[in-house]
Amino acid sequence: MTKHIGILVTDYFEDVEYTDPVKAYKEAGHKITTVEHKSGNTVKGKQGDATITIDKSIDEVSPQDFDALLLPGGFSPDLLRGDDKFVQFTKEYADTGKPIFAICHGPQLLINADVLKGRTVTGFKSIMKDLENAGATVKDEEVVVCGGNLVTSRTPDDLPAFNRESLRILAV
Repeated sequence: MTKHIGILVTDYFEDVEYTDPVKAYKEAGHKITTVEHKSGNTVKGKQGDATITIDKSIDEVSPQDFDALLLPGGFSPDLLRGDDKFVQFTKEYADTGKPIFAICHGPQLLINADVLKGRTVTGFKSIMKDLENAGATVKDEEVVVCGGNLVTSRTPDDLPAFNRESLRILAV
């Protein structure tokens, strides 16, 4: 069954943490929609390898539009969490109980949305204390699946495990 995956992303995302999952999701037959401040904007990865033309603005979408949410890392999540619209969207989405896939610095949006209390997660080394302070149990593992709907990983090296677990959840 085809699932619709929303991706919250802006400039300075970690290129491969966007391109690799998107390739895997599309190959599995899923639809993706990128969401940023303004539809039609062009955002660039921090490595300069990937450029994305944004499909929808945050004002044009709601959590009900998506079956899953991808939060790629890099500097993008830190920029997005400074905007209350993205934080509120993330909180409302998390409250639906639908799948969230967050890698590297991606969980920063979950921290600001205050949805990590009692969850078990991982993330990039520099945000592990922030995750803990947000009420999460933090593990230093390549992929952590919590509650059957939250998949987190640490770095681009973890992408094979991250994609495997994300696709497993999407197949349900």
